[in-house]
Amino acid sequence: MNCEVCHLKDLEVEHYEIREVLRCILHTIIFHRALGLVRPKEIDLELFEITYVQCGDLKVEKKIDEKIEQLIGWVEKHPNKKSQICLSFYEVKNKQASWFTNKIERLYWEHWYVNLNVVQQPKTAYARSHSSKDIVDSENALEERSIRRACLETSLREVLFQIIRFVNDKKDHVPPIPNREGAISFPYEITIPSSSDSAFGMDMIKRMLQTGHPTMLS
Repeated sequence: MNCEVCHLKDLEVEHYEIREVLRCILHTIIFHRALGLVRPKEIDLELFEITYVQCGDLKVEKKIDEKIEQLIGWVEKHPNKKSQICLSFYEVKNKQASWFTNKIERLYWEHWYVNLNVVQQPKTAYARSHSSKDIVDSENALEERSIRRACLETSLREVLFQIIRFVNDKKDHVPPIPNREGAISFPYEITIPSSSDSAFGMDMIKRMLQTGHPTMLS
């Protein structure tokens, strides 16, 4: 089965920006893979001059928020490591394992990789002292932060356009619409780093291998 992979542009974010950035990206992907049974809801970002669209489904929102919170927890435990989140779409197939049992297999047909470089910003000197040097340092830090925020906003826009280009260019691998009454999206899963980096790496390799040889789940 043909499985397409999209590696989105790396983004440099501060800790407090993770939640909004990931909501914007993940909801945009899900919306563009929606099955039509959606009530589009426009969302204005608080930190950036960007508007994106959600499917308007509480289950999707809850699942995305849960995974983002898990990733934020991982980032706090691994402050200097690159953070990656993977959104995968798959088909569900029943396969007879023996005369008496059936097993369900997931056939992955699309992987989206989001990479974040979480930077640690020092507290400004102004909070500690009102000396002229510290005030200048504080003003410089705020200016650098403003420049970095503008760069991130530009990069985030580029990622959204990258998503749109990908879904418009890559269509042949998308499977037939599944017979799932009331379904908002194709079946999907969101994977974040585990407590063990090596475990996460092996998990990603396993998913890539599943493109040709799907794993059967009991």
